[in-house]
Amino acid sequence: MSEKAMIELVGVQKSFGNLTVLKDITLNVKRGNVVALIGPSGSGKSTLLRSVNLLTVPDKGFIRVGDQAIDFSTAQNLPGDKELSAFRARTGMVFQSFNLFPHMSVEQNVMEGPVTVLRQSKDEARALAHDLLGKVGLAEKASAPPDSLSGGQKQRVAIARALAMKPDVMLFDEATSALDPELVGEVLAVIRSLAGEGMTMLLVTHEMAFARDVADRVVFMRDGCVVEEGEAKQVIENPSQAATKAFLSHFHGGLGPS
Repeated sequence: MSEKAMIELVGVQKSFGNLTVLKDITLNVKRGNVVALIGPSGSGKSTLLRSVNLLTVPDKGFIRVGDQAIDFSTAQNLPGDKELSAFRARTGMVFQSFNLFPHMSVEQNVMEGPVTVLRQSKDEARALAHDLLGKVGLAEKASAPPDSLSGGQKQRVAIARALAMKPDVMLFDEATSALDPELVGEVLAVIRSLAGEGMTMLLVTHEMAFARDVADRVVFMRDGCVVEEGEAKQVIENPSQAATKAFLSHFHGGLGPS
């Protein structure tokens, strides 16, 4: 295992009742790389992503983010609340839904984590929020209530809020799937900018052209398994597996030139 890897998963398994959702998943994401998870609905992509920061706790396997690692090989090794919190602090996660606090301003939403979790002073947190809102193009919306924003603006605030916790990696679970088509681009532009800055990212997406152009590697999943993994352009434009070809055929004509 390369010491440059920021995320390491080995033999990760997860079942819900009789349904096995993840089947012996092994995956590495190098520091500074972007890895896109693609595949049909129900293939286990979101469960895998949620396992990285233990919102879903695997039944078996080993997960490491940075220098924090947890082995799920025995029940005795299941993490306690303190260990879970320390582990999750390494990751920032952005969901389909924005989950902003409606009673707080945009600035207060971004400040909340640094103040309550990182114990920053309000002045420090406010300065950080100002910087991050500028990064996502929303500095002028600092005092606005979330309900006054478009969906794309809300998602950009959610990204700023995740970044405020100074994570080692960012996880995106179909961050654009709830947005109107005309708003998708503004969120993808922020993610593209983070990639350019060297942020380690693992993302679930149905935006195939974006995955091809921005990701370093693409992982195609089906039925809880990794079917194909490789360099992004190769997997998207010239997949080797029949299942990957069949899935990507639904996007034919929508990828455009690279």
